[in-house]
Amino acid sequence: MANSKSFFLTFNHLTIYYLILLLLSQSPQIYSTCRTFCNNIPINYPFSIDDGCGAPQYRHMLNCSATDLFFLTPSGNYKVQSIDYEKQTMTIFDPSMSTCSILQPHHDFKMSEIQSAIIPPTPDTVFILVNCSIDSPVLNHYKSLCFNFSGHSCDELYGSCTSFKLFHLLSNSTPACCFTGYETVKYMSMDILDCTHYTSVYNTDRLEGVGPLDWLYGMKLSFSVPDTGCARCAKSGGTCGFDVETEMAQCICSSTSNSTRDCAGGREINFADSYRASSFPPLQLLYILPLVAISYSILLR
Repeated sequence: MANSKSFFLTFNHLTIYYLILLLLSQSPQIYSTCRTFCNNIPINYPFSIDDGCGAPQYRHMLNCSATDLFFLTPSGNYKVQSIDYEKQTMTIFDPSMSTCSILQPHHDFKMSEIQSAIIPPTPDTVFILVNCSIDSPVLNHYKSLCFNFSGHSCDELYGSCTSFKLFHLLSNSTPACCFTGYETVKYMSMDILDCTHYTSVYNTDRLEGVGPLDWLYGMKLSFSVPDTGCARCAKSGGTCGFDVETEMAQCICSSTSNSTRDCAGGREINFADSYRASSFPPLQLLYILPLVAISYSILLR
């Protein structure tokens, strides 16, 4: 009799253990929270440094290294200096770009089509084409692409910048330059423009009367935020993301989320309210608790 009772208890406990494992295995995956910082730069929607987070339009645009955050383009990786989510701007710097103090080899700046559409350089970012040939199209047929930049001139650029003085010394004159916008370098390479180097500065509306040595070198990009219902997801304690295969918007929930509407129990939902089963609903507990009670009562006999 004792052996049969012992066998029954063992079988009963194994059954309960099996049911618990079965119910847990059927619960959906609880995703880890998307990283929200790369070093000291906050990473918020629509950006991400983890695949499946943020907006799919910005997928694979950022890369976080041990020391820096980079904006990835077809022409290279650009160091992200800051992201202003309120003004929806990102400031980047091209390590291969010439500046007032450093002369770099010939280099083009190219963005993908989607980058040009959703995160282009701002109007107050000016591209400066340096050491241009007299045959350059921006000095002839397309000279209207060059404009006045806060009262600054080519003479001032070549006279103030250590790196660009070389062109003045070699030609014994002031080589042509051109202050222009992103559309110019978007459609024409440096070879077509017939200029040997370029540099870029931003916040140009604040640089009137400021010499080239104190210009802000780099580029400021203006990004748009897709309206996919992210505010509702964030309010529920989730993180806005997307399915890596279908790129359908989803609300990624952490295991600590307390919301019962959009992120209950750490589940994952899409923004179209297509809900999945919760990770451990109370109904499943109704099956387990009676079995535990029966097992305990038998054990006390």
